[in-house]
Amino acid sequence: MNKRQFLKTMLLTAVIGTGSSLAPFINGAAQAASVYKSSENVAINGYDPVGYFTMSKPIEGNAEFKSEYEGALWLFSSAANKAAFDAEPAKYAPKYGGYCAFAMSKGAKAPTAPDAWTIVDGKLYLNYSVNVRTRWNEDRAENIKKADINWPNVR
Repeated sequence: MNKRQFLKTMLLTAVIGTGSSLAPFINGAAQAASVYKSSENVAINGYDPVGYFTMSKPIEGNAEFKSEYEGALWLFSSAANKAAFDAEPAKYAPKYGGYCAFAMSKGAKAPTAPDAWTIVDGKLYLNYSVNVRTRWNEDRAENIKKADINWPNVR
């Protein structure tokens, strides 16, 4: 581990908390992925991105309704949600490829939890946990600004 990776690990541990699930996202291959996805290439833990907008809650997707976008497989809870996504994927896909918005504001990638979500100005943001979302919301505008700057370099 080089000095930069060490500092990033320390920063994320301080910001998000400890947990072995972060290790591959702080160091290694996951840094190259532009969409947060499972080992099965499924985006955002298999949850329907359109459901956050239409049902105001996380809804699990169904493999019967799937699309490919940005190199990942996206699942939907209905044919209507799939059609909406297919027509405007950038409208429904979460910011920062579905990686944690708070971690991105710090210049790193971290996984997300389906129930740690927020819609701001028509954009879906996901966070590592509900507690992290609370911290992200404390200065949401500034965190979004920083994450927007960091995303092209971390992507």
